[in-house]
Amino acid sequence: MSLIFEIMICYLCFVAWICISSSSAQQYYDPSNCSSSENSNSGSRYTCNLPHDSCSTFLVYRANQNFQTISDISKLFNMSSDGLLQINNLTSSSQVLKPGKEVLLPFNCSCSVGLFYQANLTYKTPETTTFSEVACGVFEGLLKSKTLAEENLPHINDLEAGSVLYVPLRCACPDNFTSGKRVKYLITYPIIQGDDPNQLSQKFDISTEDFLEVNTLARLDPLFPDTTVLIPISATPISISQLPDSPPPTPEFLYTIPAEKEQEARKPAHLYVASSIIGSFLLLILMLACGFSMKGLRKWKSENLKVFTVSNSLNSCSPMGSSPRSTQTGTASLTSCLSPDLLVGIKYRLLNYSIEELKKATKDFSEETKIDGSTFKGLLNDIEVMIKRVRFEDIRPVIDLHSKINHINIVTLLGVCYSESDFSWSCLVFEMPKNGCLRDCLSDPCNPLHWHRRTQIAFDIATGLHYLHCCAFPSYAHMKISSRNIFITANWRAKLADIGMASATKLARGNDRTENHKGWVAPEYLLHGSVSETVDIFAFGVVLLELIAAKDNIDEKSFKDSIGFLGEPDSERGCFEGLRGLMDPNLKDYPLAEALCLAVLAKACVADDPQHRPTMDDIMKVLGRMT
Repeated sequence: MSLIFEIMICYLCFVAWICISSSSAQQYYDPSNCSSSENSNSGSRYTCNLPHDSCSTFLVYRANQNFQTISDISKLFNMSSDGLLQINNLTSSSQVLKPGKEVLLPFNCSCSVGLFYQANLTYKTPETTTFSEVACGVFEGLLKSKTLAEENLPHINDLEAGSVLYVPLRCACPDNFTSGKRVKYLITYPIIQGDDPNQLSQKFDISTEDFLEVNTLARLDPLFPDTTVLIPISATPISISQLPDSPPPTPEFLYTIPAEKEQEARKPAHLYVASSIIGSFLLLILMLACGFSMKGLRKWKSENLKVFTVSNSLNSCSPMGSSPRSTQTGTASLTSCLSPDLLVGIKYRLLNYSIEELKKATKDFSEETKIDGSTFKGLLNDIEVMIKRVRFEDIRPVIDLHSKINHINIVTLLGVCYSESDFSWSCLVFEMPKNGCLRDCLSDPCNPLHWHRRTQIAFDIATGLHYLHCCAFPSYAHMKISSRNIFITANWRAKLADIGMASATKLARGNDRTENHKGWVAPEYLLHGSVSETVDIFAFGVVLLELIAAKDNIDEKSFKDSIGFLGEPDSERGCFEGLRGLMDPNLKDYPLAEALCLAVLAKACVADDPQHRPTMDDIMKVLGRMT
């Protein structure tokens, strides 16, 4: 009896292996950069199940300045130009294609030594080059540079002109039914900025679920440029030129999700796979008998991907992490130690609000909800937010910048709203720190900020500016620093707002300078429209003086008169007497030495000559001793 049972179990395991092999052609999406030296991630190459498996398939290549015609592309891939013309519905092999024009390339995809699928090709280098330039430049990321190096070393070490390279392009063969549909081809598709699962699914007329399943992706996982995905096609693909144009990406080229569906979208995308086998008694026995074996198989397949994810998480906490990407599986990272370059290119997850939601939150943008200018406060899902109305074309620079930065002293961008009826404007939704803007806090005589809170706020502002000036790449000048766009949290910490709005409102134009900077402004900005970190340092000095004096809308002469006692030993008034005259009368208790130090620092920041102003490094050192 036990022998029969063992035979039955072995038979079921065998049947299950066949079912598992044929029920899904899943491959792992590799989010790492094409030029990355790390090639151990799951998805770096597409794995095959059968040693001698092969199929006909297609790859997508985009015309560029070096390969502008079908003739050029056919020579690169050693193909007949007539065949490419027919497949891509073109008439002339010498016709110059629009840069970025997608061309379908037919290939035979085979299983190499029973390990990886690949479409084999040779390439002769016309000049001295590198593996990275060939893989990521010439072949547009259709293979990783590490793969190219591994396949050609040690035979070729230096890529001199005339070197002949063996090029294993990434491809995969289907052996499955996806959601009941036969998959005939898996097209290898290189990702560019702005691609997302929904857009690609619409372009190729496939379901998003099939796309996510084949690439082992969750619904909110981002796609990165210079990587590839597989497009499951159930029939011979029509030419790229005949496919419907993809809808243009939103101005920020970022993947947004509907606000009301956030919780639903967090659910794993592959739950439905498990439901297809529930209810079968034999498979239940199979799972019990073969559980450990299958667990080991799944662990083997995902081990490298998990290592990559953990490695990226650790790298993200370095001050200047070298990795330009992070792996996200369902939710956006909230880690505040991410380096500025780590978030470059990431499809920052934003909530997509409707205009009806924002009108309801702001009482139809009423005056009572207005914070300042075009900024309003409101309640969304019982959370107080700050809603800023901006021109439609100005959204992209704001979101593009926020997708690259992550700092505790910068207000977080939460979502976006595109007006459906009036395309001349849209909205950005930010977090709303509980205590409002710094100007309002300084103007409240009933609850004056005590000295320690003021020095901490000064340090927080300096920390945020230091991050923008010294840590962001490229460095960024805020250009709109004032006590009205610095917001204070519930625990009296400062956050910079209006990040990215300087470029959006084109502050460098002369007509905008006085409109966007009311009060005392850096002289080089007023004269020449100079955009630099020194303008921020000048504005920071003005904010320091406001923290000391709590006065608002003081013009240049009044400000200079108020600090005239500093550095003038022959002044009629003594230094400390002048300081007491400058201080906020609501401040009853403060260290005189610290107050004097802060006043001296403020005066240095507002020096007329930008070369005489301190750097943010200098400012951080001074304020660090007070907090």
